[in-house]
Amino acid sequence: MKKLLLVLFVSITMIANGQNFKLASGSLAALKDQTEVNVELNFDNVLMMKENITEAQYLENRKQELLSNPKRGEAGWQKWSGEWEKYKKEEYIQYFLKGLNKSYKKIKFDTGSSAKYTIVLDTKWVFPGWHAGLVAMTAEISGTIKVVEAGNPSNVIAVIELEKFDKFVKNKEIVMEYGRIAAAYESAGKYFVKEMKKSFR
Repeated sequence: MKKLLLVLFVSITMIANGQNFKLASGSLAALKDQTEVNVELNFDNVLMMKENITEAQYLENRKQELLSNPKRGEAGWQKWSGEWEKYKKEEYIQYFLKGLNKSYKKIKFDTGSSAKYTIVLDTKWVFPGWHAGLVAMTAEISGTIKVVEAGNPSNVIAVIELEKFDKFVKNKEIVMEYGRIAAAYESAGKYFVKEMKKSFR
């Protein structure tokens, strides 16, 4: 059953997937000789859903949905909202790091590093996807990934644009909104490394 779910999930992803991950300016070649790179992720002031609602509006909608469900109620909302905050503040950056570090071993990507360069993933828009038993749709994220000089952030080395980026990566929380968004961040890390390797040639 799990394999069938994965096949259906990936199939829908392939149909809907526009990839939309491109190097808009600059080059990532400056990272070639680095052994450590600092990483930051911004999830502030994002718009959400096809209607471009605020995060606050999205959370209020989810709250009402959960409170109106007799099987979830207040306890369900408290659990869900707690996980949402945890993922936003802690997990999304970890999943992005996971995608980076698993895909390239010569550089240590980490937060709070004193490295020469910083990768900044600035999230502008999120669609959390959906999950309905055997049918699901991946999350999508739009924004930019900038590589800047750590000591002089105005010196932008490269800019990558994400436009409804929705590549699939499986994780244990894929049935939940925050799990699907985390998967998109992990995949963004993998695609960053792919683009970086092109610059190293």
